[in-house]
Amino acid sequence: MTRTITPRLRTLVLLFLAVTGALLTGAGPASAHAALTGSDPSQGVVVPKAPDQVSLTFSENVSMNDDSLRVLDPKGKRVDLRKPTNLSGTTYAVQLKSGLGKGTYTVAYQVVSADSHPVGGAFTFSVGTPSKTVASVPDQDVGGGVVGWLYGFGRYMSYAGYIVLVGGAAFVLGCWQRGSGVRAMQRLVVGGWLTLTAATLFLLLLRGSYTTSGSVGDIFDLNLLGQVLQTKPGAALVSRLLLLAAAALFIAVLFGAYDKREDPDEKRDLTFGLAVGGIVVAAGLAASWAMAEHASTGLQPGIAMPVDIIHLLAVATWLGGLTALLVALYRAPADSPVDASAVQRFSRVAFGSVLALVGTGIYQSWRQLGSWSAFTETTYGELLLVKIALVALLVGIASISRRWTGRLTAATVPEEEEETEAEAAEEKETVKASAGTKEAAGKATKAATAARSGESGTSGDIASDGSPERAAQLARQQTAMDTALQKRLRDADPHRFGLRRSVLAEAGVAVVLLAVTTVLTQTEPGRTEQDAKAATSSSSSDSSSGALTLDMSFDTGGKDGKGVVRVDLDPATVGSNEMHVYVQRPNGRAFDIPEVKVAFTLAAKKIGPLPVAPDHVTTGHWAANGVQIPMAGDWQVSVTVRTSDIDQVTVSKSAQIG
Repeated sequence: MTRTITPRLRTLVLLFLAVTGALLTGAGPASAHAALTGSDPSQGVVVPKAPDQVSLTFSENVSMNDDSLRVLDPKGKRVDLRKPTNLSGTTYAVQLKSGLGKGTYTVAYQVVSADSHPVGGAFTFSVGTPSKTVASVPDQDVGGGVVGWLYGFGRYMSYAGYIVLVGGAAFVLGCWQRGSGVRAMQRLVVGGWLTLTAATLFLLLLRGSYTTSGSVGDIFDLNLLGQVLQTKPGAALVSRLLLLAAAALFIAVLFGAYDKREDPDEKRDLTFGLAVGGIVVAAGLAASWAMAEHASTGLQPGIAMPVDIIHLLAVATWLGGLTALLVALYRAPADSPVDASAVQRFSRVAFGSVLALVGTGIYQSWRQLGSWSAFTETTYGELLLVKIALVALLVGIASISRRWTGRLTAATVPEEEEETEAEAAEEKETVKASAGTKEAAGKATKAATAARSGESGTSGDIASDGSPERAAQLARQQTAMDTALQKRLRDADPHRFGLRRSVLAEAGVAVVLLAVTTVLTQTEPGRTEQDAKAATSSSSSDSSSGALTLDMSFDTGGKDGKGVVRVDLDPATVGSNEMHVYVQRPNGRAFDIPEVKVAFTLAAKKIGPLPVAPDHVTTGHWAANGVQIPMAGDWQVSVTVRTSDIDQVTVSKSAQIG
């Protein structure tokens, strides 16, 4: 039997590793959950004199330290006074040194959003006139690299440990109480506890490096660890460790005193106590995620956090219970296999969990997306569609499991009737045997032992030649033979075999679903992403100067071909205008490319396209003077971006000029 099971379980483990690696590696750095929506001075602007401070506005609250917001002069020297302050709401500022000269200054920021994820970027502004040199900022993937991958893997393992711990314990306590004495079930639940504990400690160590330098060498920096402990995510991880201590006590009682309790009334009371305590601990563990991540910020956090807790509990009860059922079907002792009633109870529990999962999932989707278009226009929405498809597939396979459960239950009834008749016949034989003498009973026992062991001698020979060690060996052999026979009889049941296959398929899909969910928790919510795009990409007209700013995203399709191009037209009126073009990477850093061309078209009057070839000023910055706009109207501004010898694309946007 082991030869048949092991390859299947090995395949499941390989699937787990492959999907985890593919998703976590392909996900790259964690997306920015707090987006930069504005700054003063604005990105790329030329101001007549040096400002006293630089302020940044984000889409949500962020946390900062002395190095979170840096302003560098053209030579790369830091010119801010450190210690950023919160001006109001989501706007933060840092004071600048006095007497700054002309040139292009670089603003680099790296902060931690309210939902615990790091975000960074950089932009430039100029004082007087742009300089030929600009400070070089390292192109670091915030939340990425080796540390980012390790952090993502730690999150996956923490979710997996929680699901196995909570779902396995719930399966034993609510569906199969005899499972508390099964060694395989004990190992499963304890393994879930160990995985969650180890992953939590792992995340606590990685947290400091993950949100700052991203260096592997900083993982064991005690100063960073001390800073992490003072943050909301750090406090959540510590509270999770404390709750895991309570969970350890729960496990000890469940697989210790509870299994040994024989009095029905006492066991019923202990079941109730364990159920209440287990729910409290499980909800507390779920809250350690809800209070520090997506649910804790944004729209309706007071409702979102309890909903998130219920969502996690439903996932753990369903998928964790599914894992426990799989272990019970494959690893339960032959003399006490998981019975049909336990499978049927879990089927009902799983159905209720799915209903709770769907209800809370709909609310979470609305809260994180905000519009139907976000399903296809944002990364979060696309991942959510994948998750929904996997859940639908999982529910479909679960319906097959429910049919096998019904067949198994129906087949159990005649078997129980046959067992009752057999027990009655055996009782009659026992009464007859008790009427004989003790000597006859002893001879019968010896003869039966000789027949089982295959010895050719008489019972007297066995008694005279055997030893206690030999007798014990024969007893073990007989027990092994009986166990093997019971396993063969159990596995020959087509209903149980079909149930095992469908549950194994469910577990395989659940592994993929958990990986997608982990990546989803590290991805910027669709609502936030669209709000940030609307704030940074919308056409704006300054009432005093009439200046026009257009932001357009581009993707040339080649390697390193994505970015954002900004066109500033001042004063955006009929006649002569000054134009500046800025090209940036998706993370906000200046992007130097081979060529940029601009064209203006007024389709209503059949004017254009009027080409403009701006001059390269500095890294990611082009400019042109004397750009002529012949008449007012709704002009289409087209920008051709070339990122290599063969990769280029043209993007356009309409704007009212004049």
